[in-house]
Amino acid sequence: MFVGNPRLGGNDNDLYIPAMRTLLLAFPGFQLLDLSGPAAVFGAAAEALGNGHEVVTISAQGGPVVSSCGVAVVTVPLAASGAVDTLLVVGGDGSGLEALMEDRETGEWFRAAADEARRYGSICTGAFALAAWGLTRGRRVATHWRSAERLSQRFPETTVDADAMFVEDGALWTSAGVTAGIDMALAMVERDYGPRLANAIARRLVLSVRRPGNQSQYSPLLRAQAKAAGRYADLVGYIAANLGRKLDVEALSARVRETPRSFHRNFREATGKTPAAFVTAARLDRARTLLGEGAPVKAVAAVCGFSSPEHFTKSFSGAFGLSPAAWRSLHATASAPPRR
Repeated sequence: MFVGNPRLGGNDNDLYIPAMRTLLLAFPGFQLLDLSGPAAVFGAAAEALGNGHEVVTISAQGGPVVSSCGVAVVTVPLAASGAVDTLLVVGGDGSGLEALMEDRETGEWFRAAADEARRYGSICTGAFALAAWGLTRGRRVATHWRSAERLSQRFPETTVDADAMFVEDGALWTSAGVTAGIDMALAMVERDYGPRLANAIARRLVLSVRRPGNQSQYSPLLRAQAKAAGRYADLVGYIAANLGRKLDVEALSARVRETPRSFHRNFREATGKTPAAFVTAARLDRARTLLGEGAPVKAVAAVCGFSSPEHFTKSFSGAFGLSPAAWRSLHATASAPPRR
């Protein structure tokens, strides 16, 4: 439910919602964006609501804590952290994260605080700390795509969703890496105060689109560019900019001056996908974004190069388990108003 605020278009009939408290647990070597992104979302909500919602950074000992990029933040010690509504541990790499996982006192404090909190969770590799403290056993979690397999192998009793942007499993919320923490924080704000405030904060943060939890954290275009290095990087960019055109093997091989047979083999070796499979994945990825922005199904089918709305519906449903219309109905409210 939205709280009235003239800066966000509220009115006198909007209900006042009491202040809540968000605690973000940091440790030496933490990832700064894992903390600052969600903190910016919760801070913007507090400013808009005008209800004294507190956002507090905490650590085992308190005082300055240096992030992986060298920027330090001032933290409150666990013993003085007070009541909590939302409790999150941020991510990081290396010895700092390992030390946190082995910190028995912090783990015991976090488990006790999680029992009292309305919700708790992690951002990025903070999921490793939750798992080490026994909070993810039998649960489904998200983490950075690069660390998903390692988390799954190290804690086999935890179900790791390697593709999700963020996951809500009861009171447990976990997100993928870095900027995905912003998406999860916005989802929390929407849950508490409604989409109007969450969308206003997203606009304030100049986000191009709010990403739902089940959106892939690593697009096929980025994956292909990372694998292809310089060989097909320009071609991948061309495909992304021309999804509505004919992009068969003959057309693509001609652009890189290879025979269709050689191109098919070389492209698959470079990207891990056949040209046809890659183009389809790129079209579906773009279609999912457009549907989330509220674009009509028929228009998306045409823009993304599907031969017909029926072909689009069949491909989309097979890939994501929902029809384009169902996806649009479910996710369009999480970004821009639907287009007519």
